[in-house]
Amino acid sequence: MTDAFADDATRDRIEAAAFRRLVRLLQARTDVQNVDLMGAGGFCRNCLGDWLHEAAAEAGVPLDHAAARTHVYGMHQADWKAQHQGEATAKQLARMAGSVERNKAAGL
Repeated sequence: MTDAFADDATRDRIEAAAFRRLVRLLQARTDVQNVDLMGAGGFCRNCLGDWLHEAAAEAGVPLDHAAARTHVYGMHQADWKAQHQGEATAKQLARMAGSVERNKAAGL
C-alpha cells in the first residue's frame, strides 16, 4: 500500500484537520450515545479522549486524562453525562461487549 501523502508533515496536518472535524461532530451529535458508538464502531468519546491523552504523553506534552476527555466532549465528562447520556439497555451493552471483544481479537 502506498502512502497518499507527500510527506509526514502534510499527513499530520491533514489527519489533525480530520480529527478536529470528528471532535466537532461528536460534540454536536449529543443524541449519539457512547454505548452505541462502541457497539457499532468499537470506539467512543472516552476512547478518543484517552488516545489524545496517550498521544500527548508520548509527545511529552502535559495533558491530563480529564482535560483530554473535556477537549473531546466540549465540556467536563460528568456534565455531558448528566445532560445527554441515557441509561444503556441490555441490548446496547451486549453489542458493546461484542465490539470490545472484536477490538481485543484484532489487537487494538
